[in-house]
Amino acid sequence: MGNKIRVGLVYGGRSGEHQVSLQTALAVLKAFDYDKYELIPFYITPKGQWRSGSLLDAPPSAVTELQFKTEEEAASESTGGTLALLPVLQGMSERVLQEGAPAGDGKAIDVMLPLLHGTFGEDGTIQGLFEMAGLPYVGAGVLASSVGMDKVAMKTMFAQAGLPQVGYRHFIRHQWNKDRDAVLENVEELGYPCFVKPANLGSSVGVSKARDRAELVSAIEEALRYDRKVIVEEFVDAREIEVSVLGNDDPRASVPGEIVSSNEFYDYKAKYIDGKSIMVIPAEIPQETADAVRDMAVRAFRSIDGSGLCRADFFLRRSDGRLFINEVNTLPGFTPYSMYPLMWKESGVSYRELLDTLIQLALERFEERQSIDYGGGE
Repeated sequence: MGNKIRVGLVYGGRSGEHQVSLQTALAVLKAFDYDKYELIPFYITPKGQWRSGSLLDAPPSAVTELQFKTEEEAASESTGGTLALLPVLQGMSERVLQEGAPAGDGKAIDVMLPLLHGTFGEDGTIQGLFEMAGLPYVGAGVLASSVGMDKVAMKTMFAQAGLPQVGYRHFIRHQWNKDRDAVLENVEELGYPCFVKPANLGSSVGVSKARDRAELVSAIEEALRYDRKVIVEEFVDAREIEVSVLGNDDPRASVPGEIVSSNEFYDYKAKYIDGKSIMVIPAEIPQETADAVRDMAVRAFRSIDGSGLCRADFFLRRSDGRLFINEVNTLPGFTPYSMYPLMWKESGVSYRELLDTLIQLALERFEERQSIDYGGGE
């Protein structure tokens, strides 16, 4: 294997974005430079069970697809195996794979690459596991991940940084169950139509547009299926502009792109199913606006103490050209046809170069953190 970097690829997961994670993992698996990297896959089932397999015996040309099995199928296979969380953590804490695991040859995992979209993946939970295990990992840290997932916390940080936003309201399930009339009256101050979202989810899962009170009630009930906290945002007639950010303490932004949705808004169907939405890269906007978007994206990234990567999404109001930041996504869609890598491609950075850079950024951040004295003694 020489001096190859050994990468633990973690995908699947318990969130509503499980299928999106599989798409991302497949794309990344196909794109890696196998002359430089050795990949060890860790699949997390929808019920949270860990499974591991090995790519060591397969030539790169044969690594063209991941075998996504049902839990029953995976449990009955002789290759791969179910891993209890504690042994995985114990093995990682020693920075080696467990003896007897499919790839368990005692070599260190150099860096973890989590490709887990949504809850239990990009919300700081698995990042905390890696921190406790003393493992380098790609992407945002615990705080940035959790803030980037919780839209209410995110907007609070944006406000502190002076970034312009549309009006919004938020509440939890307890408030809704206790006095829904009060919640509705507060939310309706935003006017109709408005957008209702689970506070902690991505890929537009559970997002609805409400045009009146009846639709608002239905939208809230739908959002509460996915989270205990709901956020409702003011509607603005706007273009949707996005930009990719890459880096740690000195981040840089790509050229902006624009999403022209095939649906009334850029929901899950428009993103992943019908294939009719249009991505315009670079966005056809004045240079002054493009510069402002890039500057605001970096400010947003820094406001949450981001690292590695994020995609920042904006509204460009049609009536007056004013920009509002909508959100950042600390683990955006990462297939070669997703906005994040496509905007970097237009900026002169290839998909494979992006993967190389993200791994190096993860290793650099890990080394920097090793200089911190946590007071744990010798």
